[in-house]
Amino acid sequence: MVQVTAFALVVGLLLGLGAWLLLASAPRFGRRPLIERVAPFVSDVSAAARDVLDRRPNDPALVLAAVFEIWGIRLRRISVLSAQSGAAALRLRQAGWHRSVERFRLEQSSVSAIVAMATAAAILFAPAASAGPVLIVGGPIAAAFAAAAACELLLQRSARLRLARIDDELPTVLEFLTLSLTAGESLLDAVRRVARSADGELSAEFARVVASAGAGSPLIGALAEMRDRLAHPPLTRALDQVLGAVERGSPLAAVLRAQATDARESAKRRLIEAAGRKEIAMLVPLVFLILPVTVVFGLYPGYVVLQAGF
Repeated sequence: MVQVTAFALVVGLLLGLGAWLLLASAPRFGRRPLIERVAPFVSDVSAAARDVLDRRPNDPALVLAAVFEIWGIRLRRISVLSAQSGAAALRLRQAGWHRSVERFRLEQSSVSAIVAMATAAAILFAPAASAGPVLIVGGPIAAAFAAAAACELLLQRSARLRLARIDDELPTVLEFLTLSLTAGESLLDAVRRVARSADGELSAEFARVVASAGAGSPLIGALAEMRDRLAHPPLTRALDQVLGAVERGSPLAAVLRAQATDARESAKRRLIEAAGRKEIAMLVPLVFLILPVTVVFGLYPGYVVLQAGF
């Protein structure tokens, strides 16, 4: 008799669940019954048609979604998981990822669970002599924490790179706005021209501002929402000056020209700082690779001569 272990039972259940999901998601060939095709057109006068439309399909994915939704609601109540939800939401907005904090945490937990299961399977299938109890228990846990940390680092890196691209685009966009305002366009027309003509992260954000203004939101409110959504200090300073100039009635072209000059100077300072860091980093191969090789080439012939007895 074959002994069924717990691992084999779990693998069998996962295999059956996967096959069930594949069969339920497979497309159904052939025409639908006549009652299902007619029901949407007579649902307002026929109770039987409404019953047909309200009939729920036997989809296992819906069952799993309902189960995970219950557990997701329970997990949201844990203060540890939602302790840094504000910082995570800010990083998601800065990275341009259109998803909620709950969805990101769910994806992070899913990745951690998959990595932990893969690590546990790799350890269990390894030779018994090389897998101790500490490795069997601690390996999947460490792998899960490493996967969660990798998701956080990926989010932070995406936000940092996107903010760096916004820094690079900010002086050009401000000068473009200044040119449009100097030509006689209004602030909304200038923002719309930037959103339509430019191609980049800031133009996409200005396109959202134009869409909000077109939906009825005030332009000042849409710009303030963009400032709060990104929370990037250079962009925040520029938008604060623009909003203040609009409220006080100051000339916007002069304010934007000054902000563009400041943005150019900030870009030059960042470039000089980056050059200084790269200069220090360039010393590493020079000191640890090139210089030792030079010393070896200079001393080795003399060493060979001394060994020869001359």
